[in-house]
Amino acid sequence: MFRTYRADLHIHTCLSPCAELDMTPARVVSRAIEEGLDIIAITDHNTAENIPSAIKANGEITVIPGMELTTVEEVHILALFPDMESVMRLQEIAYNDLPLTGNKRILYEQVVVNEEDEVIRFNDRVLMDATGLGVKEAINIIHDIGGITVACHIDREAFSILTQLGFIHDSLKFDALEISFRTERQRALKMFGIYDRYPWITSSDAHHVSDIGRAATEFIMKDASFEEIVLALSGKEGREVRF
Repeated sequence: MFRTYRADLHIHTCLSPCAELDMTPARVVSRAIEEGLDIIAITDHNTAENIPSAIKANGEITVIPGMELTTVEEVHILALFPDMESVMRLQEIAYNDLPLTGNKRILYEQVVVNEEDEVIRFNDRVLMDATGLGVKEAINIIHDIGGITVACHIDREAFSILTQLGFIHDSLKFDALEISFRTERQRALKMFGIYDRYPWITSSDAHHVSDIGRAATEFIMKDASFEEIVLALSGKEGREVRF
C-alpha cells in the first residue's frame, strides 16, 4: 500500500566546513523527527564520515547515506546510496583528490562526531575543494557503485550545473534535479521548464539546525527506503514525486 513520505535529502553536519558546529548527527536526527520528516539524507561535502553516527542515533527515521560531491568544474552533485559500503567507496575516490592540511588549523572546523555528540576526531582534508572528477565521470562512477545522482540547487548562483556549465547536456544522466528552498515550484517551472524531462526534488540544504525541513519532497511509495525512492523517481507502478 502506498503512502506519502516527507524527505529532506540534502542536510549537512558539523563535518562540512560551512555548517554550524551544533549540527551533530544526533541533533540533526532529533530536529528532523520534530519537523515530521520520514527520511533524511546526510550529505556532507566530499565526505561520509558522520553518517554512521546519524544512523545509530536514528530511532524513528530513515537515514540515507549520501554526499555532496564537488566536481572539477565546481558543480555540486548529490550522490545518494543504499548503504554505507557504497558511499565509502565514493569517499575513497574523493579523498584521493583532496589535499591534506598537515594538521595545520584550517579556516573552519570539520568534526567527526559519534551518536552521543562526542568528538571523535577532526578531518584535516580540505573538504570544500573540488575533486578531480568531471561531471560526466562522477555521474558514471556513482551509478557504477549503486548510487543515484541529483544536480544540486540548479536555481542558485554558485556551484550549480547551470552556473558552471551553462546548460544540462542530454548525455548527463542525472536521476533528478534539485530546486532549492528559495524557489517555489511554479516559478521554477517558468525558469527551468526545459528540464522537466528530469524528476525534480526540493531540499533544505541545511547548514543550521533551524534550517532542517524548511523544504522537503513528498514521495508516494510503499516504504521509506532508498530502493523505493529510486522507483519513485522513475514513476514506477504508481509511485510519485511531489514538491
